[in-house]
Amino acid sequence: MLEGCAILVTGGGTGLGKATALELARCGARVTIAGRRSEVLEQAAAEIAAETGALIETVSGDIREREDARGVIAEVLERQGGLEVLVNNAGGQFFSPAELIAAKGWRAVWRLNVEGMLNMAEAAFELAFEGAGGGKVINITLSPHHGMPGMAHSGAARATVEVLTRELAQRWAAAGVSVTAVAAGTFDTEVMVKYPVSVRAGMSRSVPLQRLGTVAEHAWLVALLASPLGRAFSGSAVTLDGARDNWFGPWPPQALLDESGEVPVEERR
Repeated sequence: MLEGCAILVTGGGTGLGKATALELARCGARVTIAGRRSEVLEQAAAEIAAETGALIETVSGDIREREDARGVIAEVLERQGGLEVLVNNAGGQFFSPAELIAAKGWRAVWRLNVEGMLNMAEAAFELAFEGAGGGKVINITLSPHHGMPGMAHSGAARATVEVLTRELAQRWAAAGVSVTAVAAGTFDTEVMVKYPVSVRAGMSRSVPLQRLGTVAEHAWLVALLASPLGRAFSGSAVTLDGARDNWFGPWPPQALLDESGEVPVEERR
């Protein structure tokens, strides 16, 4: 589906980024993964290559720094001869009650999730997409949208990214550039181990689907948005979270259960 398409995935060495890079390579794309730790990138590239037979390029850089972001894009252009899709996957946060988040911690999350995304998107537009027939930017954000207890800093940052997604989609439409966002729910990745045990235990109970997402499901959606159909989603934020965006708390809600522990069915005439 993506045969020969040059795609850059930031934060591609671990978690959802690595799974995305794997799926894009399976679809025939020429994939480059970027991140700050070269050894992590090289390991991920070797694993993806072993599974797909594809050559995965790696580029190190700190997307929080504008010049680093431009350097990453320039290196991709030099190696691949072009860039058609940027997947802004790099991001992160830490678990903390809102009242305990210091200004330094808030700034760190903002710089990575908002400034890093914008640095990469603008660098891709200016160096690769503008005047070259266009391209695609896919921003990875988070669900739910109605609040993220313990991660207020990230919820605010990701909401900002979704607003910027709509703004950039409108601003760059005339240049043939589409900009979309994926609001990802809770997925079963190795990154989950950093959260408290009590938090991990309750994650699937807060999802109406009653399970965490698989990394393949996320990767399939990104591959779809990277395809020609993806342009039709420009300006949209596509939520993939097992319906968690529609509910918060244990599922089913205790107030709806009958004596048997099931949600009763309405009797109809």
